[in-house]
Amino acid sequence: MICHIASREAWAEAKADGIYRAPSLASEGFIHCSRLDQILSVANDFYRGQSNLLLLCIDEGKLTGDLRWEAPSHPQPASAAATAGEAVFPHLYGPLNLDAVVAVYDLA
Repeated sequence: MICHIASREAWAEAKADGIYRAPSLASEGFIHCSRLDQILSVANDFYRGQSNLLLLCIDEGKLTGDLRWEAPSHPQPASAAATAGEAVFPHLYGPLNLDAVVAVYDLA
């Protein structure tokens, strides 16, 4: 199981379109994802203070895009204690097919 943090608006748009494309897919070529144990640190480091966020839980076996486990593609913030030591994160090269999303939770 991997996870992705998305805005409520982006998820609603994805459900209407039938496919999810994070902004990073156009700008970096992939969608940033995390293991469940990486989510808290990622959320605190990159989404602190934001509202209307959702946690998408994704079944890797159902993905139609190419999933690669790679080093973080961004500089680690000073507060990224939990993720700084992590060697790899899941990156989805291609849009996220909605049937791979097995659960969606509010993320405060």
